[in-house]
Amino acid sequence: MLTCKDASHLVSHGQDRALSFRERWGLRFHLWMCGNCRRFERQIALMRRLLRQSDQRAETEVADHALSAEARERISQALAEQQSHRSKPSA
Repeated sequence: MLTCKDASHLVSHGQDRALSFRERWGLRFHLWMCGNCRRFERQIALMRRLLRQSDQRAETEVADHALSAEARERISQALAEQQSHRSKPSA
């Protein structure tokens, strides 16, 4: 029988890799009996889901704030003009 420590490790590792048949069944049996570990598994799943949603929102926001080619060109020209004015010697 798995301890809570073993079960928490398997829950965490199960997020990153496929568990073996024996690991899955041992974990399922432990989770069936242990409410605290079931709660931990739900919390880990919730955090993973929220992080995925956060990543998707961040990607969307970056795409929404991306400059058009015309805007980038205008900025480049303004910076070049500003640079040329600075490099001219004063009389």
